[in-house]
Amino acid sequence: MELFTLLHQHRTDERRPLQRQLACPRCVRPLAPSFDVVRGGRYMVYRCAQQHGRFSAFSSFMVEKGFVRHLTRAEVDDLARCVDAIYCTGCGAPVDIRKDHACPHCRAAFSLIDPEAVKKALEGYRVAAAPAAAPSAPDLADALVMLERDRNRAQREQQRKRFSGEAEDSITGDLFAAGVAAVVGMLMGK
Repeated sequence: MELFTLLHQHRTDERRPLQRQLACPRCVRPLAPSFDVVRGGRYMVYRCAQQHGRFSAFSSFMVEKGFVRHLTRAEVDDLARCVDAIYCTGCGAPVDIRKDHACPHCRAAFSLIDPEAVKKALEGYRVAAAPAAAPSAPDLADALVMLERDRNRAQREQQRKRFSGEAEDSITGDLFAAGVAAVVGMLMGK
């Protein structure tokens, strides 16, 4: 909710297109434009060839998080009847939507904030951020007892295999180990 409040407060701020060439802050090499895809559509990212990371414009972040969806061709046509130009949400460049159905500068699809998508995404983030219920003391005690039983059982099985010569780490030809295995076998009635 804070994000949308800030967006509203800065809705009249100057918007400038991204620089033609973006550089990696670590190696200063040019970032390569590419696309990622999520349920809401395809969005533009700029990647470092040295795998130092990626840069996403704010509009790409909004698509990635599910707050924004791309306009359909019919929606773009309807919008073109009302307005002549819009600013690209991908790079900030002005676009004449009467003749272009994607940004001619960065090829980003036109998108808008979808109230239903925002509601759905916020609900998903709220559920994910909700703290898990703390286990009760008896449940925690039962879990600890079960863990200790499993650990003891695994140790006993490992010792049994070691003494019987079944263990993978047993040494063949070791007379002491063979003697111990024989004694264990005798005591167990084998």
